[in-house]
Amino acid sequence: MRSRLLIAGALAGALMTMACSVRWNTGDEDVAPSPVPVVSADAATTASVVELLRAGTKFIDETSFRTDVDVSGGQVTTRSHMDNTRKRGDALISFAGKATEVRMIGDAVYMKSQQMQGVGDGWLSLDPAKVPASFELTFAAGKNDPGGSARLINAIVSAEVDGAVTSGTEIKGTIDLSKVGTGNGISFRLTKGQEFPKSMKRHPFSASLDAQGRLVGFVIPAAGGAPSASLRYSDFGAPVTVSAPPGAKPAPDALYAQLGLQ
Repeated sequence: MRSRLLIAGALAGALMTMACSVRWNTGDEDVAPSPVPVVSADAATTASVVELLRAGTKFIDETSFRTDVDVSGGQVTTRSHMDNTRKRGDALISFAGKATEVRMIGDAVYMKSQQMQGVGDGWLSLDPAKVPASFELTFAAGKNDPGGSARLINAIVSAEVDGAVTSGTEIKGTIDLSKVGTGNGISFRLTKGQEFPKSMKRHPFSASLDAQGRLVGFVIPAAGGAPSASLRYSDFGAPVTVSAPPGAKPAPDALYAQLGLQ
């Protein structure tokens, strides 16, 4: 049986997930997990590493940062800057040669997109009451990470520290892609009626913490039929300057129908 999996990667910055997805074929369900070496860490080791990774994302609520996500070798990319304490954020999402920009200032959200149909190419002001639940635009704790690292960490099957550590920590392990779900950052969803192949239930991943213990990288390599996807955090504490675009018009209803994952 062959399945088609949609990876809605990295449509982030303003904590958003858009419906423009990269299609790829997972191959037969009985494909071997991957030629990439993976770990078989015991439960206690995995639990301690998972907690280490969760602790490595505390910066999200404490300081400003940059997020970069890349799906399938640049087919979908995002670059975002977030300052949740000051309620400032921006994002640049590129897909199929077209770009979408988002700016967040307090409760105000602005968007300019080449990817949406029937909305023009200028800046639009969004009405929060009309935005679908799957298109999250908020600075609220737990929903304010454009990288979506919590969903990745929660889907880890096994993990351990990889070799000697000189500066920071390198981690390797396996992840259940069927449990990543959809949301901010790297997302996975199936076409209707399909199931995840067994090989995707123990897919390899690697992660990196810097010398301060912050999560700076999470990489899902191309293996077992899956494309590559990577998440990186940087620029901790750098100023995030965002201004309201002049002349922004109220977004038409045609925009809201195109937001989020259906």
